[in-house]
Amino acid sequence: MAKATREAYGEALKKLAANNPDVVVLDADLSGSTKTSEFKKISPERFFNVGIAEQDLIGTAAGMAIAGKIPFASSFAMFAVGRAYEIIRNTVAYPKLNVKIAATHAGLTVGEDGASHQAIEDISLMRGIPNMTVINPADSIEAEQAVLKAAEIKGPVYIRLGRMAVEDVYDTDYKFQLGKGVELKKGNDLTIIATGIMVQEALKAAKKLSEEGIDARVINIHTIKPIDKEIIITAAKETGAIVTAEEHSIIGGLGSAVLEVLSDVYPVPVKRIGVLDTFGESGKPSDLLKKYHLTEEDIQGACREAIKLKERI
Repeated sequence: MAKATREAYGEALKKLAANNPDVVVLDADLSGSTKTSEFKKISPERFFNVGIAEQDLIGTAAGMAIAGKIPFASSFAMFAVGRAYEIIRNTVAYPKLNVKIAATHAGLTVGEDGASHQAIEDISLMRGIPNMTVINPADSIEAEQAVLKAAEIKGPVYIRLGRMAVEDVYDTDYKFQLGKGVELKKGNDLTIIATGIMVQEALKAAKKLSEEGIDARVINIHTIKPIDKEIIITAAKETGAIVTAEEHSIIGGLGSAVLEVLSDVYPVPVKRIGVLDTFGESGKPSDLLKKYHLTEEDIQGACREAIKLKERI
């Protein structure tokens, strides 16, 4: 069933409202879109709309964390991260406060809202901050579990959520493990490492490649920081080439994180699928993914190139 990860966020908040009296939720006047309204329905006394004031959103959340609460602060990713970066860095991460920033409408798939609302730099910004955990779930099942896990761990967490409905990768037996990548398909010729909505595209690409006799491994990296170095290095050693895929700039995101891991330990050819140092534009999500080369076909092409590079070594 297709479901947006922001919808799963709302479902997780309802569970937290019922089960954890320390959880409070803050929003910047976008509760209908971020789905924090689901929490408000159950616990209105623990819901706070700070208005269109993202710096106040994060600062107020920090104060609540100091008072012993577990605040979830939400807005669109572009504003939660972009407008409030300094507050996140200095007021939340520096003192390592227990604030959860759950930002929705990330990436190009915001669609018609256009470049001003399409956060394609947020992973880069958040993973560069010390003490920050960064999670980018692939589907609604993973998103709900990630939110529940974020409430349990101590310290700042950034959870990246999307507007567009996506097909489930997992079934209800799935167990989210913070910082642990998930091998979704075995393979020996190369490895596709994907995050967020690109996990679905990676699986489709691997299926098509198998028809050409190319056996691609597929790994979901849902936790960008701390990243699972072991699964990445093992994949490099066993398959000899990597393709990364993300709905984010190729600068500073998953691809950069994977390259950092491999360059220190086990360098192999790496091709990156992502937004190529440019802003987005207004359009239907599916059309934007095609224009900016974030499709299964683009992943297939990168895999073929990676194998050629591997053969030259």
